[in-house]
Amino acid sequence: MQMRAAAPAPPAVPPERAPPLAAKLSSRTQRGSGSAERIIGFFKMSAVLPTAPEQPADEMENQTKTPDARPDAPHYNLHVAPGLPGPIVPPPVGYPGGLPKGYYSPQQPATFPLYQPTGSNHPIEYQPGKYPTPNQFAPVTWMPAPTPMLNCPPGLEYLAQLDNIHVLQHFDPLELMTNFETNNRYDIKNNADQMVYIVTEDTDDFTRNAYRTLRPFVLRVTDCTGRELMTMRRPFRCTCCCFCCPSARQELEVQCPPGTTLGFVAEHWNLCRAVYSIQNEKKENLMGVRGPCSTYGCGSDSVFEVNSLEGTSNIGSIIRKWNGLLSTMGNADHFDIHFPLDLDVKMKAMIFGACFLIDFMYFESSPPQQHSSRR
Repeated sequence: MQMRAAAPAPPAVPPERAPPLAAKLSSRTQRGSGSAERIIGFFKMSAVLPTAPEQPADEMENQTKTPDARPDAPHYNLHVAPGLPGPIVPPPVGYPGGLPKGYYSPQQPATFPLYQPTGSNHPIEYQPGKYPTPNQFAPVTWMPAPTPMLNCPPGLEYLAQLDNIHVLQHFDPLELMTNFETNNRYDIKNNADQMVYIVTEDTDDFTRNAYRTLRPFVLRVTDCTGRELMTMRRPFRCTCCCFCCPSARQELEVQCPPGTTLGFVAEHWNLCRAVYSIQNEKKENLMGVRGPCSTYGCGSDSVFEVNSLEGTSNIGSIIRKWNGLLSTMGNADHFDIHFPLDLDVKMKAMIFGACFLIDFMYFESSPPQQHSSRR
């Protein structure tokens, strides 16, 4: 058997030419004080930076968790269910590329700026859609608009459904304090306290304060949309002559629609009481209105009966309600008008107009009296 000769060992590198790390290793091996595990550990220690001492797993887990200020906070994300995508809405007019950033549109929810509250300890004070408005007044309830009717002037469909209406005059403290006459304003309501009409006087300041109860006026009746439905005109009549003279009798013209005469309310001379006649557009008498002997009843209501021409049957009434001190100190009258439900709607409008002529003649402030002093 032939024995192989051992391979010659590689020439040793002189220590002065060897790299510094290799020189350290050679010196350690020559000393015989290191092992393979210590050599590997030496490499790790020379290549890795020193780190903080290790901590137990329990302490590290407690440090990573942040305390929650809310005890038992519910997980709201568990109750969120994705909904259907909304419809695609074109951008509004004036913004060809959509709304500017930061503006909110109910049709474009994506334009709403996201806001994350900093604190979550505040409760919800208002329900969605119930935000209060500063200086918010109570809403006015209007009577539902009826359907148009045949042979009925537009706007009188409301009266066709009613047999009783309330005329409420607005109280103006300026008149009470300064004796300055202002334009009258009335609210017309039904028994359900729903607004039916608004009646507004249209007279200049000089005419109102110079003639007072004798002044000519124009009353405009509007609905909830501000559309003028009726117009009432009272011409000026001179009262310096005899009361039995026809030219001195008061008269009211009712137009519905405005510009079309519906009828007249004419005053008749009587020694004791207020007497009126309700006429059609041709000034033909249709009904009569008869007031009490004392038109201004202190502490009681004043009733004006609406009768037929013969005076045998009662058709309706116009009642001026007694409101206590408000009736004596200020012009804030309250009238109740009653008529049959099946009465012609044009006649209802004429009785409605007669109420305002009665108010101006008997329940408004009297003209200022001028006293002449002797020298």
